[in-house]
Parts: sequence; C-alpha cells; structure tokens
Amino acid sequence: MKKLFSAFLLLLLVCVFANTSIIAFAEEGDNNINTGDILKVDAKSSVLMDYNTGEVLFKQDENKKGTIASMCKIMTLLLAFEQIDNGKMSLDEEIPISSYAGSMGGSQAFLNIGDSYKASELIKSIVVGSANDSAIAIAERVAGSAEGFVKLMNKRAEELNMKNTKFANPTGLPKPDQYSTALDVAIMTKELLKHKDYYQFSKIWLDEISHKDGRKTTITNTNKLVRFFNGCDGGKTGYTNEAGHCLSCTAERSGLRLISVIIGSSSSKQRFKDTSMLLNYGFNNYENKCIVDCEKTLENAVKVSGGKSDVLEVKPLESFYSLTKKGEDNSGEYTVTEKYDKVKAPVKKGDKVGTMYVTKNGIVVKEIDIVANQDVARSSILDSFKKFMDKWKIA
Repeated sequence: MKKLFSAFLLLLLVCVFANTSIIAFAEEGDNNINTGDILKVDAKSSVLMDYNTGEVLFKQDENKKGTIASMCKIMTLLLAFEQIDNGKMSLDEEIPISSYAGSMGGSQAFLNIGDSYKASELIKSIVVGSANDSAIAIAERVAGSAEGFVKLMNKRAEELNMKNTKFANPTGLPKPDQYSTALDVAIMTKELLKHKDYYQFSKIWLDEISHKDGRKTTITNTNKLVRFFNGCDGGKTGYTNEAGHCLSCTAERSGLRLISVIIGSSSSKQRFKDTSMLLNYGFNNYENKCIVDCEKTLENAVKVSGGKSDVLEVKPLESFYSLTKKGEDNSGEYTVTEKYDKVKAPVKKGDKVGTMYVTKNGIVVKEIDIVANQDVARSSILDSFKKFMDKWKIA
C-alpha cells in the first residue's frame, strides 16, 4: 500500500512540475518581449501569421521543406469540415471502422474494427488526441479510401497555393516523399480556423471516447497551450524522429487572432516555449483595425423590382481588417466603395447583389461580394394593385 501511495505521489509531482513549466512558458513572454527584441526560435523553421489579413509578422526559414508529422491532420480535418459545411457529411452520422483504420499504430483512439462511431467522436479524437485510426476512418468516409483522400489533400493544397507541400497519407505517419513548410502549415491552419465547428473540439482539454463494448479511451489535448496560454483555443502538434517536435497553434485576444507554426523543435518543452514567445510578441505589438464588418448591414438599402418589398437589406459577405502596430492607425488610408447590380425579385438571403471595393492609395486591395440579408418574394398581381392604391391614396 505504501509503495502504491509513493508511486501516486511521484506521478502527481511530475504532473505538477510539467504543468508549472508550461505555465511559465505561457507567461514569460508577457513581460520579456518588446518591439525591439530580436526573436530567435530554436527550430528548423517557424512562422507567425495574422489570421485576418494573412500577413506574416515573423519568419525563420519559412519555406524550408521538411516532414511535419501529425500536423498533416490539419488538412485531414479541413477536408472533413468542408464536407460537413457543404452538407455532404454530418457530425451525427455513424462511420464504420475498417480493418485498415483499426490497424494504425502511433497515437490512436483504439477503435473497434467493424464497429461504427459518430463522425463527431472521430473528429474529436483527431483534434484532441491526434488519433491515426480515426483519421483513416474519416478519410475512407470522405473519399472511399486513404489513397483517394490523399489525392484530395494534395488538390486542396494546390488550391490554397501551398507551393511546397506534398501529402502521402492522412495521418502524417512516416512515409517517403511527404513534406511541407512552416508557411504552408500556417496557410492550411488559417483555412481550418474558418470552420466554426472546429472550435467545439479544439478547446477540449480532457475527454473520452466511448466504445460499444463498454470500454472508454481517455484523450488529452496534445496542445498543452489550450489550457495554459491566455487566448489559445486551437492547434495541432506533431512528432516523429525525422520531423522533431512540431506545433501549429492559434490564439485570440481583443479581436486579434494569430497563428504560430514551429517545425523541428528540439523538445516538446521548447516548442511550447517558442510558440508562447511568438504569440506574445504578436499580441504585445500588433492589433487589427476593422475596415469592413460582415456582421453589420449596410446603411443604404438596395432597390428591388417586382418584389413584395421594394427595398432589400444587404451586407458584405466577409470582413476586411488592417493590421497595424499598436499606437498607429492606418484605417484612414482605406476607402470603401459599393457597386450594385440590378436586383429583381425573387431574392434569397445570401444571393450576391453587388460588389464592395476596398482601395488603398488608389489601388483595389480587396473585392468583397455584397449579399442579400433577407428573402424578397416575387410580388403577385394583388400585391402590385395594393402598391398602386397605396401610392395614390389620399390622406
């Protein structure tokens, strides 16, 4: 009994020390990083990117090709969430586990071959526990096979202009001729973060996967900064002997969302330390100014012909931000103009009705679709008669 208690106490002390170390990494940058400091990351390559603008705030061998281990699963997850958002897959649907998926080594959820699991459970185990078996199961559901899914991964990488990336499997397990770069990982992380469903999984620290035979697999988030860094709500780790310790991480404070990527760090401890340093540098020195807000309707309503309503409420399809150093304001350098199409009923919410042009120094830097924010049905003969009578009604 005494030996058991001593072992438990030792394990507790180890956990406390580990957590304390991570907390130290997360906090030290708040006090130690200033604008003038020269940043140096102990890794093969790294990038710090602003999410909203895609601007790179720090880079170190950002285009150096290398293996990225389980960070390949960022693309696996991106394709899964795109299927969900397009209505081609549901979080609630049951996905069967093939013998191939169940044979995966490395990190896994220990899925039962022949059983089926909800897509949400598989995705959770990928995001939180980096489960290889779940990654293969998702790949087979989306593309019919892991090989077919890899083709989709590489096609999507090409669409995202990830010029220095090639995928060979959905898991990141070692395989020849599979590589990426810090910049490309930041690009695909940025794309993944557009999917709101991702955050319901990425913030989880500790959870479990339930199996139909009564077993439970405990999963702990491999991205420790989710728990110990202020504002961190997502990311993906990776490790193999060849890749070293890798981490793509995101955090948001006061409307500024940053993405940090570390490839080939010397230790897990170091990757969390350097990630915290980069993120704190960004938060200490930069901020976003919102030039166009997609959450706000535009002041001028658009005229609609042939509709039950003569006017249409509209808004921009996406937001536009300007990244500035703290204490500076360059929002005055931008002008925004709107050009509308001729709008005829019927109109459905989300239909494009015009274009917004964001201009800086006389150059158009962004074109944004203007879309309907409501439905407008086609008017009937009776509607037209009522409008005519209302127009000529004498008070």
